[in-house]
Amino acid sequence: MGISFWQIAIVVVLVVLLFGRGKISSLMGDVAKGIKSFKKGMSSEDTDQSKIDDKKDEDSNSRNN
Repeated sequence: MGISFWQIAIVVVLVVLLFGRGKISSLMGDVAKGIKSFKKGMSSEDTDQSKIDDKKDEDSNSRNN
């Protein structure tokens, strides 16, 4: 017993009727903004971490010399 095309179509039609096209598109836009800000935060964290690692390497090199 699997999900057929008609069952998916009925669910999609009900969702569009309940929420409307404008509400769904604004919700998807908000989700996209959230994903973009998450990726931006992760990439800035990586660059911050690499700066910290570089600084530690410089400190250990200056102590060794």
